[in-house]
Amino acid sequence: MAATSQMTDWSNQSTLAIDLWVLFSITSASHEQSVMTSLPSTKREVRPVDGLASELVVAHVRRLILNRELQRGARLPPERELVRSLGVSRTSVRGGLQALVAKGVLVTRHGAGTFVADGPPVLDSEPLNFLATLHGFTPSEMFEARVTLEVGVAGLAADRATGEALAAMSEEVMGMFASISDPQTFLVHDIRFHRAIAAASDNPILASIVEMVSTLFYEQRRRTADLASDPRSVAEMHRQIYQAIRAHDRPRAQALMFEHLSRAEREQESERAGELPPAAGVARQGPRSEGPVPGGLRK
Repeated sequence: MAATSQMTDWSNQSTLAIDLWVLFSITSASHEQSVMTSLPSTKREVRPVDGLASELVVAHVRRLILNRELQRGARLPPERELVRSLGVSRTSVRGGLQALVAKGVLVTRHGAGTFVADGPPVLDSEPLNFLATLHGFTPSEMFEARVTLEVGVAGLAADRATGEALAAMSEEVMGMFASISDPQTFLVHDIRFHRAIAAASDNPILASIVEMVSTLFYEQRRRTADLASDPRSVAEMHRQIYQAIRAHDRPRAQALMFEHLSRAEREQESERAGELPPAAGVARQGPRSEGPVPGGLRK
């Protein structure tokens, strides 16, 4: 009963979520422009350290988009060209591009390259990130916001998911199982899975808010992602959520999403405390997978 009560709270807070979406969408454009004009030149004689270099790559790509030199669906220059023009390492280029993929700004297509996303609009998370720093949003508040949004979105996805939407979710689940030994890539697939569920809700407002919140979560989570103790069980939990949505089982999809986020919160509390967290993320109803990629992912 307690879980059911918490899962229904999301509908009572939807007005607040939409108000936040409007606020952030209005402020993000002016903030981004001011940031871009204050950035130093990206061409340097001495290569910066990897972290700063990755940020330079992010700033360079975003500047190209703001100046309309890169349009929706446009292909980015090859990695080697970015390495040469920015004076940074290939590792830094890949790190910067991966960060933009996680934020939904770019998409990668195997064998074709990296492209500017051509999907629905993505809200810039920078205003929310600024407020998080200013007001000190706690991890508990972050998870509470995610539960409020994503449990309801999972229910809508179970009602409305198309074959194309299910295929997008399936691809990210398989990507999680394939990257169990690479925590940062695993995290990207994790974030994209949740965004795929939001897109399957067929509500562009909710999908945009989930994208914005997930970007802030990604920025926080990637600092501790390497400490995750049992990524396979987390991937298994995502597989179960996918299967519930594929079966159009709204109650189960919502219950699994609620359980997943609750367990993830507990595990990440342990990570921040420097402890070894217990195995988390597998729903009691389903067995754990022993193979590298479980079957039954595609409809």
